[in-house]
Amino acid sequence: MKAVILGAGLLALACAVRAEEPAPAASYQPAVSYQKDVVPILEQNCATCHLTGEEAGGMSLVGDAAIGFLVGQPSQEAPAIMRVTAGEPDKSYLVMKLEGTHIDHGGSGSQMPFGGLPLAAEDIAKIRQWIAEGAKP
Repeated sequence: MKAVILGAGLLALACAVRAEEPAPAASYQPAVSYQKDVVPILEQNCATCHLTGEEAGGMSLVGDAAIGFLVGQPSQEAPAIMRVTAGEPDKSYLVMKLEGTHIDHGGSGSQMPFGGLPLAAEDIAKIRQWIAEGAKP
């Protein structure tokens, strides 16, 4: 009987010690700001070729104008695919063009930015996160 009581006591002690262990830290991603995070990427890497909306692709990727040309707008190269589908980066042609997967989805042309190095993975991740968070202005 003493062994059962002792065993139950050790089990209770082990549970109490286990309960005091801190939970592993959750990975926290701050929200992506269109103005602070996305606009600088677009202006630095895209706006030289997409300045007024009259250039290739028919869109301006400058500042506040860019969001109106991107969110909920069909791509000219693959009209069945929206340039940006809010909440769905994998269904957004912008992401496909930046990652170079657009041909696999019925698109055409080159990976963006045209004639330059692909965007840094961190920049693409910010754009993906902005879209996943609803592509808000």
